[in-house]
Amino acid sequence: MLLSDLQKGMSFRVAKVTSGREIARRLADMGFTEGAEGVVVRTGFLKGPMHVRIRGYGVLIRRSEASDIEINIVQAAGTFT
Repeated sequence: MLLSDLQKGMSFRVAKVTSGREIARRLADMGFTEGAEGVVVRTGFLKGPMHVRIRGYGVLIRRSEASDIEINIVQAAGTFT
């Protein structure tokens, strides 16, 4: 599954970044490395940018970049306790 497919409130674990070298380096600098866990805080209107909390930081990421990040779902929206 891709990060760009997630909805608000869904938790994830990064499996792999599949973008080009320069973009992958920039994503790694923002915390998107294999095994990092995060949550989607909100999504932009009409497929706009996503606000993601990862490694304790809030990050805005373009949908095009989010579609280069393969993830595993940790917890689906609405299942918080």
